[in-house]
Amino acid sequence: MDVLLNLAVIVGIHAIAALGLNIITGMCGQASLGHAAFVGIGAYAGALLAKAGWPLALALPAAAVLAGAVGLVVGLLSLRVRDDFLAITTMGVGFVFVGVVRKQGWLGSEMGISGIPDPGLALGGYAALVLVLLAACVWLSLHLARSWLGFAFGVIADDEAVARVLGVDVARHKLAAFCLGTLLAGVAGALYASYTRFIVPDAFGFTLSIASLAIVAIGGVGSTWGVLVAAIALTLLPEWFRVVNDYKLILYGAVLLLVMRFLPGGLAALRRRPPPAAPLQTKEA
Repeated sequence: MDVLLNLAVIVGIHAIAALGLNIITGMCGQASLGHAAFVGIGAYAGALLAKAGWPLALALPAAAVLAGAVGLVVGLLSLRVRDDFLAITTMGVGFVFVGVVRKQGWLGSEMGISGIPDPGLALGGYAALVLVLLAACVWLSLHLARSWLGFAFGVIADDEAVARVLGVDVARHKLAAFCLGTLLAGVAGALYASYTRFIVPDAFGFTLSIASLAIVAIGGVGSTWGVLVAAIALTLLPEWFRVVNDYKLILYGAVLLLVMRFLPGGLAALRRRPPPAAPLQTKEA
């Protein structure tokens, strides 16, 4: 039973982080390769607040807000870049985060932060908390997709020039996407720190950003349910088949190549099959 609960916690944390990236990249079309940095910000903020005596009920939202605030700043600095240049910029943010954390003694340097206080929840209670927060994130994502804000995100992702013609404030909506997406990343990070009670800089490196991006691409860009299914599958496969755990990145890459080749729309495309064509009718002579 404990094994299943642990898996539920890990899957939930990864899915929350991926849903955050899906808002930025999937819904709003902003290429981000530094998502792990915001997960790390949430984790380190949550760890420091917990060690300062803050309960999880306060440390978690505070860490999430901090990650969202940093995401807002990064979004402001990235407004003038797009596509490949935006991807490189956000990738640089990820490298800067890991580099700074490694050099700061009050952040544990290379050794990370250990001895993070127990949140005071049994494993079953913690798993329930993670799944409730995941359900809230899924609801937010689905509601967002059906709202005016989600419509504006979609238009921006398709064509920014058309979005401006339609009266969409592109800069403000891009910032909103970055803020929301990084806030969810902060939630995932704070949960991760509280769960493992030990964090190191390398846990939030480029590999995590690529894994999150693979989940979004395989699930279907912009699809909440597709991302959720992909997060479950890509998290459980290495856990269930330990033989592939050391080759996790190879597995992600292979699955990504197969999906892009045979199912370009990701898993979400399976639900959007075109209706069968009407039979041809011949006129009678």
